[in-house]
Amino acid sequence: MPGSGLVVLVLGVDGEVLATTPGTEGLTGRPPSRLHGRPLDEVVHAPAPWQTLAGRSDSLTAELTRPDGRTTRVRLDVLAVPDGEGARHVVMMAAESAARREDEDDAVVRSLFAQANIGMVIHDAELRVTRLNMPPGAFLPQGEPTVDRPLPQPLDELLVPEDAHAIVERLRDVAASGEPQVNYEQSARLKRTPDRERVLSLSSLPLDGGRGQLIGVVSVFADVTEQHRSRRRVALLHSAAQRIGVSLDVARDADELARVLVPDFADLVAVDLAEAVLEGDEPGQVTFGVPMRRVAGVSARGRWPDEVIPVGASFRVEHARGIGRYERPATLEPRREDLWVRTTGGASAIAVEGRSLVPPEPGSLMVVSLRARGLALGVVALWRYSRSGPFEREDADTAEEVGSRASLGLDNARRYLRERRTVETLQRNLLPQPVFDLKAAQTSGSYLPAGTAAGLGGTWYDVIPLSSARVAFVVGDVAGHGLAATATMGRLRTAVQTLADLDLAPDELLTRLDDLAIRLADAEPPVEGNAGAVGATCLYCVYDPVTGECEMAAAGRQPPMIVVPGERPEPAPLKPGPVLGVGAAPFELARLRLAPGSTLVMFSDELVAEPTGEPRQGAPAETSEQRLERLRDVLAAHCGAKSSPAEIGQAMLDALQPARSPANDVALLVARVQALPDGMVASWEYPADPAVVGEARVAVTRRLTEWGLAANAFPTELIVSELVTNAIRWAGGPVGLRLIRDETLIVEVSDPSETQPHLRSPRSTDEGGRGLFLVAQLAHRWGSRYTPSGKTIWTEQPLEGE
Repeated sequence: MPGSGLVVLVLGVDGEVLATTPGTEGLTGRPPSRLHGRPLDEVVHAPAPWQTLAGRSDSLTAELTRPDGRTTRVRLDVLAVPDGEGARHVVMMAAESAARREDEDDAVVRSLFAQANIGMVIHDAELRVTRLNMPPGAFLPQGEPTVDRPLPQPLDELLVPEDAHAIVERLRDVAASGEPQVNYEQSARLKRTPDRERVLSLSSLPLDGGRGQLIGVVSVFADVTEQHRSRRRVALLHSAAQRIGVSLDVARDADELARVLVPDFADLVAVDLAEAVLEGDEPGQVTFGVPMRRVAGVSARGRWPDEVIPVGASFRVEHARGIGRYERPATLEPRREDLWVRTTGGASAIAVEGRSLVPPEPGSLMVVSLRARGLALGVVALWRYSRSGPFEREDADTAEEVGSRASLGLDNARRYLRERRTVETLQRNLLPQPVFDLKAAQTSGSYLPAGTAAGLGGTWYDVIPLSSARVAFVVGDVAGHGLAATATMGRLRTAVQTLADLDLAPDELLTRLDDLAIRLADAEPPVEGNAGAVGATCLYCVYDPVTGECEMAAAGRQPPMIVVPGERPEPAPLKPGPVLGVGAAPFELARLRLAPGSTLVMFSDELVAEPTGEPRQGAPAETSEQRLERLRDVLAAHCGAKSSPAEIGQAMLDALQPARSPANDVALLVARVQALPDGMVASWEYPADPAVVGEARVAVTRRLTEWGLAANAFPTELIVSELVTNAIRWAGGPVGLRLIRDETLIVEVSDPSETQPHLRSPRSTDEGGRGLFLVAQLAHRWGSRYTPSGKTIWTEQPLEGE
C-alpha cells in the first residue's frame, strides 16, 4: 500500500526472498536486488522463528538491521501460501511505530462505531450513508421493514427530507472545500418520529483516500436537543422580558406577545382579551359567554388564515369542554370540535361568521390563561402545524412563564389606560369649550395630550369674558404629569378665573397667582413626578374691543404671536417673567393696540420645542428656532380672512405635530380680535356739578331710544343717576359716562378716585347708602375696576328691546 510504510516480501522454501513490493529500500535500507535470494533471517532477528506466525492472527515484533548497523523495530505478519510454485510464505512488514498508529486508528474507528453515545456516520463521495453506528431501521418509520434497505442509502431515506437536505448542503461544502465544519447545529428529525424535535451538533471532515483523492465525508454528532430547548427557552424569556410590557399600551403589548412567540415557539398565535380589559376596567371570569376580542395575531406563514377569526373581531366562547373555564395556566390539545363561537354582533359579526378560533387543519394547540393580580385578562392560543411537532409539557411550562410576564405587562397597561382616561376626562372637563364666538373675538382652542407613557400633564387654555365687553385669553401649564398635575391645573385655572373677575391688570393678576402657587407648594410638598404649582407657567392677555388695546403679561412662557392682516407674523413685544411659585421679580406689563382682524396666537412651548426623538428617515433634525420660523410660515399662509381660528389651529398641529404624539401636552389658543362698531358705543364726560345729572339721564334715554332699547330706559336712568351723583359727590370730576351695546347693555361711570365702593344693607336710621343697593337690584351684574386715572364702576342689564 503506497504511502502506508508496509512492505510485502514473498519467501521461498528456505525463507529466501523471492520478490518485494516497492518501498522496501525505505524500510530496510537495501534495494530489492540486494534482498533477492537472501534469507530473511539475515535481515530480521526475531525472538521466535517467524515461520511459527503462519496461520496465526497475532503479530511478531522483531529487530531489522540496516546496512549502516542501525536497528529498527518492525512488526511481522506471516501468511502461508499453499500449493505455491516455489513461494511458501508472504511476510508483511512495517515499522513498529507506523503499525502502532494504524492500530490506534483502527481502534478509534471501532470504538466509535461500537458505541451510540457519540454518533458517527460515513458518507461516500456521492454523500450517501455507507456506515453508521446505529442500525438503519432506527431511522425509518415504525413498522417499515429494513431488509430491503441495505447501505448505502441517501440521507433523506433516514431523516425527514427537509432536515436531510440541509445537512447534505453542509456536507457538500465540506467535500468541495476540503475544509472541515465543526460544531454546527442542525435539525435532524428521524423519519420514524417526524413530529419529535431532534437537534444535533455535528462536525464533518473530508475523507482523503490518499494522493489527494476524496472518498467521502465523515461526521460525528451528539444529540443536543435538550440544550437547544434550554437555550431557546432562555432566549424566549429574555426576549419577552425586553419587549413585552414596555409600552403601557394594551394592543401593542398583546402584539409584542404574539411576535415574541412566532416563529421560534409557535407557528400561529392569537391573543384574545376580555372587552373590559380594552376599556381599562377590571374583567370578571374569562368563561363562556364573556365578550372577547382578538387583539393580536401573528402567523409564521405571513398571511393570517382566512378560516380563522381575524384580529379585531369580537366574539363569545359558547362552549369549550376541552378548555373549561381556563382554570389551569396552560391547557394542551383541547378538542377543536368543542370550541363554538358566537359573534357579539355589529360589524365584527360579519368578519367572524363561519370562522374558527384556531386553524382546522391537523396540528397541536395550546391555550395559556393570562392572569395578573387575581384578574383573568384573557387567553393566548398557540398553534403548531404538524410539521413543527406537537407541544410538550416543557413547552407548556415555558408558555406559562411568558404568559405570566405578559399578564403583568397587560394589566399595567390596563391600569394605565384606566388612569389615563380618568385624567383625560378630568382634563377635558376642566377645559372650556373649544370655540368661542364673541363680539370682541372669535377664538378656537386645541388641546393635544402627551403621547408618552408619562401621561397627561397640566396644560390648559381659557377664554374669560370680562366686564365692558372685554375678554381675557389664558394659556398655562403645570409641571408634571398625571392626576396630580391635572388637579393642580384645575386649581390654578379656577384661581385665574376668580382673579379675572376682580378686573386686575395682567401683571397684578400674575403676581397674585404667584403668591397662590407658593401657598399651594407650602401646603402640599411636591411628590415624585409632580412639582405641584411650583414651576407652573401662564400667559394672560386682556383685549378691549372698544379701544382695541391689548394688555398682557407672561410667567415663564413665550410671548404670543401677532398676525396683522397683510403683514409677517411677529411675536408680541413682551418680556416673560419667571415661572410661578418662586417669588422672583415682578411681572412686566405690555400694552399694544391691535388692528381689527388681527390674530393673536398663544401656544405651548412644546409646539416649537426641538424634538427629543430620532428624526424621521430622510428628514433633518430641526432646532426650536427653525420650528418657530416654520410656525410663522404657517400663520402667514392661513391667517387670511377666509381661514377660521379653528382652521388655523388645525394647520399649526398638522405642520408641527403631524403624529399627534408630543412629549408633553400642547395647548393652542387662536383669537381673531374685532372692534365694536362706533354705533354701539356712546361716551360723555361731565364736570363735577350736580346739575349735569339730569343732562346725563336725558342723553342716555335719547341714545337708548336710537338703539331701540326704550324698555331699558327707566332702569338705566336710575343707575346713571345714582352712579353719576355718587361720583360727583365723593370723587370729584371729571366724570366719564359710557354706554356699550353688546350682548348686554353696559353702563360705565368713571371718576378719578381709587376708592372702591362697597355694597351694604342700610339701616332704617341711615340718611344715605341706598344708592348702590338700588343699583345692584336693577342690574344683572355690577362691579368696579381700577384704571390708570382712577376707577370705573360698571353694570350690565339684559337687552329688553330685542
